[in-house]
Amino acid sequence: MSLPLELWLVHPERAAIEAFRERFANLPNVQFFQTKFEELPPHDCFVTAANSYGLMDGGIDAVVVEYFGVELMKKAQDHILNEFLGEQPIGTSFLIETNHPNIPYVAHTPTMRVPHSIEGTDKVYLATWASLLTIYRHNAQHPGSIKTVAFPAMGAGYGCVEFPEVARQMAIAYEHYLDPPHRQTWEMAARRQKSIHYDGNQQVIR
Repeated sequence: MSLPLELWLVHPERAAIEAFRERFANLPNVQFFQTKFEELPPHDCFVTAANSYGLMDGGIDAVVVEYFGVELMKKAQDHILNEFLGEQPIGTSFLIETNHPNIPYVAHTPTMRVPHSIEGTDKVYLATWASLLTIYRHNAQHPGSIKTVAFPAMGAGYGCVEFPEVARQMAIAYEHYLDPPHRQTWEMAARRQKSIHYDGNQQVIR
């Protein structure tokens, strides 16, 4: 059973927020913030759309490092060197304690190995899902420590994924988090696969 979270979806552009509102309209405990990361209210965890090497000098990563300090990037890189032998796989996420009273945790979650287009892939889903699982496992061990989680538009920057597709894949990951299966069947697997790769009867990932 998934543990309750309050999801914050964050982007300064109106088009991103409109896409989020459309896709997350029927999902619980979601708030939308048309603002910059550094202007957010205090929350428990921010998910940064990263690369596999912890090189946090561009996009939302650079803003996060400017806010918390370069020590956060060093922690991310040390973890990647020690736990992933220098390259964090897409589909994984880990938490960094920030020692900052406003945002105690950052989830380092790559959407790409290096900056490039991920349009036409399911990497936005994989990164969002990995972040939710990491927070779930943390909360299972430390109940209630992460209640509010802020996500940017994963893959919308260097990843070149358009806002509607970003919102679609992120919403599917959250739907799957809220409704985990009770047993493993091919019917369940096929249903999930289709939900990720199709929008109705239209294939959206090739």
